[in-house]
Amino acid sequence: MRHFPEAQRPFIDLSTGVNPNAYPLTMPSPASLTRLPEQDEEDDLRAAAAAAYGVSDPSMVASGPGSQSLISLLPRILNANRAYILGPTYSGHETAWLQAGVPVSKFSNFFGLESQASQPGAICVVCNPNNPDGRSFSAEMLVALASRCATYGNYLVVDEAFADFEGESVANALPHPGLVVLRSFGKTYGLPGVRLGFLISAEPIAQRTRDMFGSWPVSGLAIAAGRQALLDTDWLERARLTARRARARLDGILRNAGFDSKGDSSLFTLVETEHAMKVWLHFCRQGIVTRFFDGRANVLRVGLPDGDEAWARLEHALHLWREHAA
Repeated sequence: MRHFPEAQRPFIDLSTGVNPNAYPLTMPSPASLTRLPEQDEEDDLRAAAAAAYGVSDPSMVASGPGSQSLISLLPRILNANRAYILGPTYSGHETAWLQAGVPVSKFSNFFGLESQASQPGAICVVCNPNNPDGRSFSAEMLVALASRCATYGNYLVVDEAFADFEGESVANALPHPGLVVLRSFGKTYGLPGVRLGFLISAEPIAQRTRDMFGSWPVSGLAIAAGRQALLDTDWLERARLTARRARARLDGILRNAGFDSKGDSSLFTLVETEHAMKVWLHFCRQGIVTRFFDGRANVLRVGLPDGDEAWARLEHALHLWREHAA
């Protein structure tokens, strides 16, 4: 905003993959926030998460203050000689392992990653759907990879931050000796400020995670939000349809401006163009922020607009770009 003082206000943030249609949370009473959460309240939250993610036993669920905190904790939970990451993907995974002193190797091909599952102390990491390109893999492929990892005493970590709307979760394969699943609450329910996420695994790993967090791993507000939203399956189904329609609309207006959309995620799309930085600057001058990536000068990630005015401003910005490009 400082760099583009002439841009239309307010700025529209399309740089995230957060659902713009937030869950209609009923706020807990202020009195409930004057005390620490009770153990049975967190137990209820984990039970709600188990039901929402298709897990048979809440003992396989550990809650944390956002999936990012769980990613950062993984090197303390899983013993590893090296992490093998399918990328390009969310940089937080590489950062977490490197900061823990664990070497990282990255693969752009699934079968290249699969070939490393037999290495001593290997941790394989896959985001499904992937961020930022939205590519996805079948649950069957991922469970087979987890089984290969388990054969050698290793683990597959599947980050399902954007899986709620896509239906390809591997969580229902748990308990599995070689599988750890991460789920994000804030992206799906449009409440990232609540800071809530889950690690789902066989009970010993989930228990180790809970032990490392200690007492009161999440706030009373996060517990209240999770208990409400995770059990509201009707809202989730409506939100899933709304997001898919919005993604189709976004694909259409981008296509009309000469851009192709890529990826399977309902909450964002990836645009490939040799003019990515010019397009990013053009959007900024219109008061619209998209996401560019260091080292990848030919792609932009675009999230879903929130409301009629945001859609209209995006279409107008794309119209101006199309005229400029012509």
